[in-house]
Amino acid sequence: MNEQKNFEKQLWDYIDGLSSHEEKASIEKLLQNNIEWKNKYDELLEVQQLLRSSDLEQPSMRFTKNVMEEIAKFHIAPATKNYINNRIIWGIGTFFITLIVGFLIYGFAQMDWNFQDTSKPMVDLSKFNYGRFFNNNLVNVFMMVNVVLGLVLLDRVLANKRKKFQRDI
Repeated sequence: MNEQKNFEKQLWDYIDGLSSHEEKASIEKLLQNNIEWKNKYDELLEVQQLLRSSDLEQPSMRFTKNVMEEIAKFHIAPATKNYINNRIIWGIGTFFITLIVGFLIYGFAQMDWNFQDTSKPMVDLSKFNYGRFFNNNLVNVFMMVNVVLGLVLLDRVLANKRKKFQRDI
């Protein structure tokens, strides 16, 4: 079977003029000596002539308009401001800004503001206790709740996409 495909491919390359000089010479010898090659060559020449002589079909003049009318019948997705709730976006933004401000307030509360020597920098971060901040149980619970809420949000988004995909099928 593979030999048959290779045999036809060589003949098509020969007909299309894509063969090298050595291949052309060997195929011409085979065409003169081998009746099977000659019959297949004649058959492929007929196919090529039929392909060249046939005209390509063209769509009707109203084809584009018909297609556009069919597309217009389907439900088109609304603009983004129609399906994105601005209150949710503002709520998420407020949540993150509150979170950042809370971390900053907690961090500044941990700093020692009673400095005596003016030659030292006003804020010495080397004495800041990061371990106390991140080992706090409240922070760990808060981060865990955020991870769970993020996973729930991801699940809802994927479920909505799955529903939309099944509706489109």
